[in-house]
Amino acid sequence: MSVNVLPPESVFDWLDDKAGERRSAGLVRRLRPRPAETDQLDLASNDYLGLARDKRVAGAAAAAALRWGAGSTSSRLVTGTTELHADLERELAGFCGTEAALVFSSGFLANLAAVTTLSGQDSAIVTDNYIHASLIDGCRLSRAEVAAMAHADHAAVKHALATRRTERALVVSDTVFSVDGDLAPLSELAEVCREHGAALLLDDAHGLGVVGEGGRGAVADAGLIGDPDVVTTVTLSKSLGAQGGAVLGPRRVIRHLVETARSFIFDTGLAPASAAAALTALQVLREEPDRPARAVDAAATLCTRLGAAGLAVSTPSAAVISVRAPSPDAAVAWSDACRGEGLTVACFRPPSVPDGISRLRLSARADLSDAELDRVVDVITRNAPRGAAS
Repeated sequence: MSVNVLPPESVFDWLDDKAGERRSAGLVRRLRPRPAETDQLDLASNDYLGLARDKRVAGAAAAAALRWGAGSTSSRLVTGTTELHADLERELAGFCGTEAALVFSSGFLANLAAVTTLSGQDSAIVTDNYIHASLIDGCRLSRAEVAAMAHADHAAVKHALATRRTERALVVSDTVFSVDGDLAPLSELAEVCREHGAALLLDDAHGLGVVGEGGRGAVADAGLIGDPDVVTTVTLSKSLGAQGGAVLGPRRVIRHLVETARSFIFDTGLAPASAAAALTALQVLREEPDRPARAVDAAATLCTRLGAAGLAVSTPSAAVISVRAPSPDAAVAWSDACRGEGLTVACFRPPSVPDGISRLRLSARADLSDAELDRVVDVITRNAPRGAAS
């Protein structure tokens, strides 16, 4: 069988066809560079505690860059581990209540490492159908038998574990889901894992700094942190206002990651500035433990008021809420209209949302004033498209 040999100028013509398909589906995505200073009220970022621009946090990053250099210079196993990295890992483990922690240059890479090294060809993975893309990619790379269950259905997880064909099994879930902000049935998942001899991997990216006593996260709030069969991943780029990610868990799990995780071994280490920023943010959180509750209260207020205005709003378990739009195009137009009035909100459309429903996604922050909450409600409700009512 012969194939048509394309000339050099035609080898990427198929990309134009794909771009046309995305335009027809209302799924065009564009980068929007933001200035250092803006009048926009930001409810699109994940800066839940308002620490990204905190002078203590940003100052620590600047000081670390001057002392340690702009980058970490190599992988963590060569020269990329500084004293800051070791301090941050001790502080994270101590704050959250685990034996050990391992810091990565992103939360995405932390999830890839955790999934791929704690599974494999001779194991099974059972996931929630709404897990984050980084966990999905980890499952794809793991070569394990993967079964995706209906959202938040621990009974389905139990059945999948009971009928698996391998001895080893790993259950994977977000704690707080990133689209609607709902909470996974963590206690029930732990129970079925123990009943069927499976490990539990929980991504607490949207729980750390927001959920639980002092913001120690949803895993700690469920009483599971520090358990020998539970591993947690977190990000440093949301509540802590910095950059990077980490895996928290038993010391032998962390040792295994150091020695086997490709996304750790072959990746340049987290920049010292980001490590210092996250370390300082943790210290601020210890000193100001009321910040998490303020973020949660702001989300609850937005949910109540937008719902009272007739919009279809998710019920938040942390600081994330979503407002449903009737179509991808309507979501984009709604988001653009809000931006035009000085309010930045995220616009989520397929394939970013697993249920295919387009949304505005709002990230509440601990530093939002009552006047700013009033403004958010006013702008979103006035610009709501036809068909957005619940």
